[in-house]
Amino acid sequence: MTPRPGQAVRGSTTGRPIMALLDLLGRRWALRVLWELRAGPLSSRALREACDDVSPTVLQTRLTELRQADLVSLQRTLGYALTPLGRALLDSLLPLHDFAERWAAEGATEKA
Repeated sequence: MTPRPGQAVRGSTTGRPIMALLDLLGRRWALRVLWELRAGPLSSRALREACDDVSPTVLQTRLTELRQADLVSLQRTLGYALTPLGRALLDSLLPLHDFAERWAAEGATEKA
């Protein structure tokens, strides 16, 4: 699924993989799906239950985009899982997530 050099990347008007990746991550649902897969592979059904506000058709479309970006893979016996690239990306975003959680908690206590 990795694009060949010079091949246009779906979701990118420039054809550059990094721009397509940034565009994909700019959508909240992409990070939500990656976050749900952080603990391990999930079946289609379990992933639909975790993302209950999304229709099955929309979720399939989103998973296809994540697979094309090589962030998620579909394993026959286990279901959807993070690829090494997806895991590295999520691991690099965890400090930002932890900071945001702390900031939100501190802001909540200051207002009270």
